[in-house]
Amino acid sequence: MATRKVTVSLEATALALAERAAAREGLSLSAWLSRAARREAVRTGAGPMTVDVLTEALADEAELAAAERHLRAAG
Repeated sequence: MATRKVTVSLEATALALAERAAAREGLSLSAWLSRAARREAVRTGAGPMTVDVLTEALADEAELAAAERHLRAAG
């Protein structure tokens, strides 16, 4: 999964909600925000959703979930 490090500014309440949601799902804030951004972009029609893009997004989510499980297991 290709990632880029970026800087974003979030309103304080949005950040607090995102942090709680990420913690509840056992994800890092970055992983949770990435997933949320992808879902919102697709939901609002940010571009064509081809089968290849969908397959890639699902593979990214599976890879990310596996990495998160590995990190949690490692302590």
